[in-house]
Amino acid sequence: MRFFNTAGPVNSADHYILDPLRRIDLDTLLPLIEQKKYFVLHAPRQTGKTSCLLALREFLNAGDRYRCVYANVEVAQSAREDVAAAMQAILASLGDWARDGAGDLYPGEIWPAILERHGPHQALEAVLSAWASHRDRPLVVLLDEIDALVGDTLIAVLRQLRSGYAKRPHAFPQTVILCGVRDVRDYRIHSAATQEIITGGSAFNIKAESLRLGNFTAAEMAALYAEHTAETGQAFTAEALARAWELSRGQPWLVNALAYETCFRMPVGRDRTQPITVERLDEAKEALILRRETHLDQLADKLREPRVQRVIAPLLSGEDLQDSAGEEDIQYVLDLGLIDRAGGEIAIANAIYREIIPRQLTYVQQLDLEAAQKTVWYVRPEGRLDEEKLLAGFQAFFREHSEHWLKRFAYQEAGPQLLLQAFLQRIVNGGGRVEREYGLGRGRTDLLVIWRFPGGVQRIVIELKILHKSRERTLAEGLAQTGEYLDRLGERTGHLVIFDRSARPWEEKIYRRTEKYQGRQITVWGM
Repeated sequence: MRFFNTAGPVNSADHYILDPLRRIDLDTLLPLIEQKKYFVLHAPRQTGKTSCLLALREFLNAGDRYRCVYANVEVAQSAREDVAAAMQAILASLGDWARDGAGDLYPGEIWPAILERHGPHQALEAVLSAWASHRDRPLVVLLDEIDALVGDTLIAVLRQLRSGYAKRPHAFPQTVILCGVRDVRDYRIHSAATQEIITGGSAFNIKAESLRLGNFTAAEMAALYAEHTAETGQAFTAEALARAWELSRGQPWLVNALAYETCFRMPVGRDRTQPITVERLDEAKEALILRRETHLDQLADKLREPRVQRVIAPLLSGEDLQDSAGEEDIQYVLDLGLIDRAGGEIAIANAIYREIIPRQLTYVQQLDLEAAQKTVWYVRPEGRLDEEKLLAGFQAFFREHSEHWLKRFAYQEAGPQLLLQAFLQRIVNGGGRVEREYGLGRGRTDLLVIWRFPGGVQRIVIELKILHKSRERTLAEGLAQTGEYLDRLGERTGHLVIFDRSARPWEEKIYRRTEKYQGRQITVWGM
């Protein structure tokens, strides 16, 4: 039985698969090769870049115009800026891939002598030149994981490609495609030896095009899931497809991971007579997050980087970017796939990332809260959460501990919002979930606590705001925003939490009041 792939390149014998060649748009790519262009294909991790390159290799080699070789240069990453060691690893990898992927022994036979004769700063150019001259058909080289190389090693590779460029196609590859997470033109290459900073464009000024591999569309995601239905008879409900799209927004790893978890890991999902429902997908999402799957863990690790923090922190707090992040910071986080510009606005890329980011940032705090805050304290006899008691409990906790706790957050601008989310996450773990909406310039964070109890499902709407203007203006604005959120969700009651980060005494900042807004009851909590 085929299955949904979450590790390594796909193949049609083992995996449900969308045609990789359709994802890279051959109508755009083939003319670039015909025009002898060198270019970049980049996309976030685990979006199918390697699968697309391998499919392109097979496509080109099946014809009679080109000979194409794929090679992964990540093996040289451990050499860092030791150019000699890195170049030996790159050339050995190139020879191995040529032998195993194309049956071509020639580069593996010639590179040791060329490296010894030319040295690491000319060997790659000399090997590619000899190799291109060795056969009649023009050579196309696909170099994967190019941004695994750093500093002087990356410079050495790019400059040798540039040096041989004028000899193409008879004595150098007709086309070289560099593949990685980032566009080479956006690199800032730091040399540890000289502290030199060189922009990627100047090091590789022969680049003609930069192509970005996108996510699946909603139709493509549905088509992938339909392969499972066709082979097993197990259907995804229409609501489940909509939920899968909301959770993943077509991010290929997430699309496959959600389906694999639901259809192959869950005992109920392995019963092919049972359709895949929204509830199953939500269980799968929670399992992926709790297991800290590698894909999610790698993204979460990026949150520690200052350039990522400068973009993500305003998103979490609902503030504007202003001067916190530059164009390079934004482009870097876009390249990582953490954010996108859907609808022209910068936003977290999908619902799973919206959840994993604050949960990862408050992971330690959630563990610390485990001993102090027990779910049972806030559960009524019939099984519903006592929302008034829950928020009153957080209000008391915030007054007593916030000064100490907020200092521990790397994302201090969004500290109060993150602390409440950590508190809520600890309470609902195992019995519910917290859905989050936040973004640049919204001036608020929207939370929806969904809690399952024996009699049904409870939904608690909580709006978070930071007091920037007068209390009256912030209250009026917050009531309107909470009312709009309630209306959108079809709820009649909700809560507005206003954090006052000024130096006012706690007696002035702590309060609770009930307001009516357009027929809806909103409890306001000052903190």
